[in-house]
Amino acid sequence: MQHNSRWHILETSEQVATAACRQILDAAEQAITEHGSYKLVLAGGSTPEKVYRLLAQADADWANWHIYYGDERCLPVDNADRNSLMATLAFLEKVAIPESQIFTIPAELGPEQAARLYQQIVAEAVPFDMVLLGMGEDGHTASLFPGHQHKEDELAHAVYNSPKPPPERVSISAKALSNTHQLIFLITGANKQEAVKNWRSGLDLPVAAILPENPVDIYIDRDAYKP
Repeated sequence: MQHNSRWHILETSEQVATAACRQILDAAEQAITEHGSYKLVLAGGSTPEKVYRLLAQADADWANWHIYYGDERCLPVDNADRNSLMATLAFLEKVAIPESQIFTIPAELGPEQAARLYQQIVAEAVPFDMVLLGMGEDGHTASLFPGHQHKEDELAHAVYNSPKPPPERVSISAKALSNTHQLIFLITGANKQEAVKNWRSGLDLPVAAILPENPVDIYIDRDAYKP
């Protein structure tokens, strides 16, 4: 477990989403003031979706936001299980972020080609200003799964044999996800308790490989956190 982590334990998943939304907007303001742009990496999943719906209602300097994705499933662009489609419907189509500043993973091209193309995009983008991540019941994050081996120096990986469907995906690497000024984990639900416990006890899980220089903020609801 990373020593420089801040655990924010909240009662409900709605409170988790509200608190994370506030930090994302504050970070945007700070980044745009300091260097004129805000580079945000989005996560998939139901808790991030709640955050995106809140962001869609916010007032922000959208013209200077740049959007990236932590991972994507190798499915057609209009498939309901695509992270990019969820984020578009919940958030991106409702705000004025220029389309040229939304960097979708072209996962419909297959894992190898998509990972290769996204490596170039990540190389130009890092360091990110903010990375959002979730965590699965097995301790995976983005599409970095327990037991999977990837080249450490790659910025994005082709992922095969995902334990959750679909089997083929693309994921930004742990190294590149860690190359960020701020990082938020969003963790909700009783089904995450075991993974949270294992993470806190120092087990070798994919979430534990995310090690930015600055402290990580973990927003977690009471159901997921059992001290």
